[in-house]
Amino acid sequence: MKYRLNYRLVVLLIVLLGVAAREVALELRPSFLRPGLHLYAYVGNAGDGTVTAVDLVKLAPVATISVGADPTGIRAHPTRKEIWGLSTTGGYVWVLDATTNWVVARIPVGGSPYALDFSPDGSRAYVAASGSNAVVAIDCATRAVIGRARAGRRPWIARVSPDGRLLLVSNRDDATVSVLDAASLEPHGTIAVVADPEQIAILPDSSKAFVTSGSRDQISVVDLKRDALLANLAVGGPPDSLVLKPDGGELYIPSSQAHGLLVVNTQTNEVGDFLLLGMAPSAATLTADDSILYVLDPAAGHVVPVAINTRQVAHPISVGQDPRNCQMTPGDDILVVVDSASDELAIVRAKTSGLITLIPTGSRPRDLAIKVF
Repeated sequence: MKYRLNYRLVVLLIVLLGVAAREVALELRPSFLRPGLHLYAYVGNAGDGTVTAVDLVKLAPVATISVGADPTGIRAHPTRKEIWGLSTTGGYVWVLDATTNWVVARIPVGGSPYALDFSPDGSRAYVAASGSNAVVAIDCATRAVIGRARAGRRPWIARVSPDGRLLLVSNRDDATVSVLDAASLEPHGTIAVVADPEQIAILPDSSKAFVTSGSRDQISVVDLKRDALLANLAVGGPPDSLVLKPDGGELYIPSSQAHGLLVVNTQTNEVGDFLLLGMAPSAATLTADDSILYVLDPAAGHVVPVAINTRQVAHPISVGQDPRNCQMTPGDDILVVVDSASDELAIVRAKTSGLITLIPTGSRPRDLAIKVF
């Protein structure tokens, strides 16, 4: 028995498949992303010294780039099509061209750097070299070191004030914060703070800074107008990370030992609320509209959405065995979560809190940056 091929039906099926594929692509494409723009995640893999570039529209890895041992401090440059990061073991800054996925520079800065920060205009990068008790300024255009200054003992991070005038450096072994002129690196003063200071958050008006302790359940509040300590606040558990609301009104502090989220009123310098969230919440990211804070709980393997205005805690979203880092894409379309145990990225549709897919990375992923270019 012979069957005749219905060419009209075949053509119709091909057209329908094409339309369906286009609709799926449009559904996955973030709403803010215009045609011709790329949306990539860059994942630092501690296990093999690489960075995995992931296309967040096609939901697939596109490149694996060798950057050096122990990559950390990965940041998307605010104005250039570049990703910057550090090799803590190698003692240098590396610069990745986002358009080619090639490392275009390695800049020696000194022993054991952990984090970097950019000036508000993107012209400079600043790095604290923990092993050499120094802070370094880099010209981002020439990629040359243009300044070096003495910090305290074992400087942890350097942070630039939003007005671009000051550079703050947390000195872990001194229990101090160094305040320097961001342009000249000349010292303004040294402020005694909590023991083992690590992370720093600075208010948008550059008036105050908040500094975490790496060993105690305290944060320091520093007056940057007078270079003076205002208060040491007890927060109920050692702070794991800091997330500052863009308007500067509240500071959100996940604490794994307190099993929850602490909320600090930055105007009154008081702990205003505490939300019990799970086993060991340790990191968080805030949506661009300031409505939802996604809090990671590595021990439970999920992320918890928290409505900031109402303090309501939504149902947890499973994202892997050991989630360690997370970021929102611009426009709040996608939540990207690094799972260090399974060597994957979890991609979550933020508006529906649904897991879209898991994308393979390198060995032991840790740091994360997202770039639109």
